[in-house]
Amino acid sequence: MPAPRPRVLFVDGHSMIFQWPALRALHAKNGPAAREQLIRALTRYQDATGTHVAVVFDGKGQRNNEASEPAGIQIFYSRDGMTADSVIERLVATYAGKYDIVVATDDNLERTTVESFGATWMSSEILALELRTADADLADQIERLRRK
Repeated sequence: MPAPRPRVLFVDGHSMIFQWPALRALHAKNGPAAREQLIRALTRYQDATGTHVAVVFDGKGQRNNEASEPAGIQIFYSRDGMTADSVIERLVATYAGKYDIVVATDDNLERTTVESFGATWMSSEILALELRTADADLADQIERLRRK
């Protein structure tokens, strides 16, 4: 029996920001702060679950940009003229055979496209639940360690 493939979660960053009321309100006042709050939440999820996380934002620039937080998640910004969706599609097409890929987006066309490449999909609502569950599990683990 082959070993399970590592799980990777690609997140359409602005899709999550605009679907989650708290982040949407923060983004209206301070876009970079909303992105940072999402990045922190996704980093905690990666730490709690062991799932590799990459978030993709629509960006501006001459080329795709990638950054990684120290011991954190991968962060991509699409280049000028491209969308986060197209970056995610390329990543999924490239890595679907090697990883168990999940894409978090509320864009139905994006959902159909990534599923055609072999990825699975989750909505912003499901991702929010996954993040809350991972945070609670991590808090429980920390509390158990404190008691020892």
